[in-house]
Amino acid sequence: MMPTVLSTPSEACEVACVHPEAVAQAQAAMPSADALIRASALLKAVADPTRLRLLSALASGELCVCDLSVLAGTSESAVSHQLRLLRDLSLVTNRKEGRVVYYRLDDAHVTHLIRDVIDHAAHTLKPEQAPGSSPV
Repeated sequence: MMPTVLSTPSEACEVACVHPEAVAQAQAAMPSADALIRASALLKAVADPTRLRLLSALASGELCVCDLSVLAGTSESAVSHQLRLLRDLSLVTNRKEGRVVYYRLDDAHVTHLIRDVIDHAAHTLKPEQAPGSSPV
């Protein structure tokens, strides 16, 4: 009887091996558990298309809730709800001028995060998915 040979997915090692030096280096560079939890919460917030649209709009500069409502294609109430969540996570900050509330990205880290994720997404699109490409 022939032994059964299980195929190994190309994403997995074909042999069991551990590289102690590499593991130690990676372990030393790992962020704290609290930092990982916070980062995960930030990425979950950014993963929502409406919130990402708001953050992307704010990457170009400060906008009021009314402007953001138009850009997001949703009500001011819905935008305010999303902005509250983003503010609680320190992704955006606001200021009030009279009866108008303006929002902006909290700092350069957020600006880089949003621009980098959008750039990476655009970079990884197949040519037929890229903006401005015509259907074949």
